[in-house]
Amino acid sequence: MATMNGVVLPGDSTVKHVEVDVPEPGHGQVLLQMKASSICGSDIRAIYREHLGSGPEAYRGVIAGHEPCGQVVAVGPGCRRLSAGDRVVVYHIAGCGVCEECRHGYMIGCTSPSRAAHGWQRDGGHAEFLLAEEATCILLPDQLSYVDGALVSCGFGTAYEGLLRLELSGQDTLLITGLGPVGLAAAMLGRALGASPIIATDISPERRKMAEDLDLVDHALPADETAGAAIAEVTGGRGCEASIDCSGSGVARLFALESTRTWGRCAFVGEGGQITFAVSELLIHKQITLYGSWVTSLRHMEELLEHLVRWGLHPERIVTHRYSLEQADEAYRVADRGAAGKVCIVFD
Repeated sequence: MATMNGVVLPGDSTVKHVEVDVPEPGHGQVLLQMKASSICGSDIRAIYREHLGSGPEAYRGVIAGHEPCGQVVAVGPGCRRLSAGDRVVVYHIAGCGVCEECRHGYMIGCTSPSRAAHGWQRDGGHAEFLLAEEATCILLPDQLSYVDGALVSCGFGTAYEGLLRLELSGQDTLLITGLGPVGLAAAMLGRALGASPIIATDISPERRKMAEDLDLVDHALPADETAGAAIAEVTGGRGCEASIDCSGSGVARLFALESTRTWGRCAFVGEGGQITFAVSELLIHKQITLYGSWVTSLRHMEELLEHLVRWGLHPERIVTHRYSLEQADEAYRVADRGAAGKVCIVFD
């Protein structure tokens, strides 16, 4: 049997290279040759540093990487839509397929014991080949690169879903707390949806500069005691109609709520952490609608790919570092430092 190289994450901020068998597609499955596999902040938070997760975030020692994009090289029996040569983005969770969440396209919310996420409970994209379900693969438009597709598979899909919950439009000023890859994605997509101005906060000067250099935001503010006054000046003291926290920081979430205008909308998409706030003062009396949004759906991911082509946007603009699979240890070190844009493993 043919073998392939891959990467697993033992914890303790380490990367381990392994050699495993190339899988064969079963019923309804496809084998992908990997072309791009980007690193998500959730990989860093809950797997790379320490195996913190349980349930949907439990790491089972599988091949890492839940943002894969590749080309079909073999199809199993029962496949009816894809064939060898197709370029696909992978929705990174395979659910039971029959529960309400799965039938709505939100496999992320599947609670079946059979639910398995690539890079967490089933092998992910940090290997030369990936076994995926045909049902979770979306055709990648020719106008988009494999790196574009990898970024859509989680980060850009997550940002898009959050902005859809906010019903973001040209009527809105948008605040983004956290300019990591998901925050940068929210800025790019928020611009396309018409929000203006776009204001963002982050503790990293490198990420603030990147957002400004790419013209993704109108105001990139340090996440410190000066940010509130700066937002008040930009908004005439009213605050922002829409806000989205992409940081997972309790301080940033609180700031997003504080900076949301009366009758405004706020979404939390950054994972982890906790928050405590004065419910009456910040939520009830301000008539704010607060959303929790977790990844996206198959339908919305496919819709986003179509919109990216129409808008002429390429997610790979926020990629600052590209590495080969053999350089995965350095890729994770760079991503862990929290100053880069998106870090992506690319394959020849």
